Amino acid sequence: MSDLHAIILGFLQGFSEWLPISSTAHLAVALHLFGLSDDQGMGVAFTAVSQLGSVLAALVYFRRDILDVLTRGPAEADSGKADPDRADRRLLWPVVIGTIPVVVCGIALKDAIEGPFRALHVIAGSMISFGIILAVVERKALKRRRLNTIGIWDGLAIGIGQAFSLVPGASRSGTTITAALACGLERATAARFSFLLSLPAITGAGLYELIRHREAIAAADMTRPIILATIMAFIVGWASIDLLIKFLRRHPTYVFVWYRVVVGAVIIGMVLAGIL
Repeated sequence: MSDLHAIILGFLQGFSEWLPISSTAHLAVALHLFGLSDDQGMGVAFTAVSQLGSVLAALVYFRRDILDVLTRGPAEADSGKADPDRADRRLLWPVVIGTIPVVVCGIALKDAIEGPFRALHVIAGSMISFGIILAVVERKALKRRRLNTIGIWDGLAIGIGQAFSLVPGASRSGTTITAALACGLERATAARFSFLLSLPAITGAGLYELIRHREAIAAADMTRPIILATIMAFIVGWASIDLLIKFLRRHPTYVFVWYRVVVGAVIIGMVLAGIL
């Protein structure tokens, strides 16, 4: 893998990780086009490890929310002039409970996730089908609730949504935002909680793949490309988070629905044409 390949892949990772458009789909197509999809069997590891750049971007961007979840007490949050969009320790349990489904399903479906689920027709189908589900929820959901109303059952429901993101092409951001909207959260709040919920799972997956494949990565001379991709993912990831939060404060998610459908159709067309 060349430095240019790594930078492009890092850009795609950072750009698509936090938008509801599936980073896995973009990276899988790019790896195929670069002829790197089976490069030393590192496709899955490269994707998971480079996600750590996107994770760091989210940790920096949401540092106040994270600090509030860990340290801000409910009594302070319930004071007379409390901000309904400010986090507190009551969000900790929804995040913990919401992380359980993706961990259990990730362990149970590990072989399928790293094998048949990564087939391009599965990715394309997930892009389209979960995009349509997002469109339906966008149309039907109330989208009124704020951050301080999120409870354990919301965390579980959104966590189940996150578990569906294990199917490549579904998009972790897409499935969790869809579930959060279905729970009645307003769009920007849905995105914020989606990101907070995603952080433990993505961090754990990235560190696990890094430890698991550290020797193979070094033997395949992948250390430098992964570092370059991770740095690029951090820079672009921060920008994409900021873009999405500001966008959702004023606009619905339909632009992402159309994007998913078009990209999914293009992938199917490229597969049928023998390009991929």
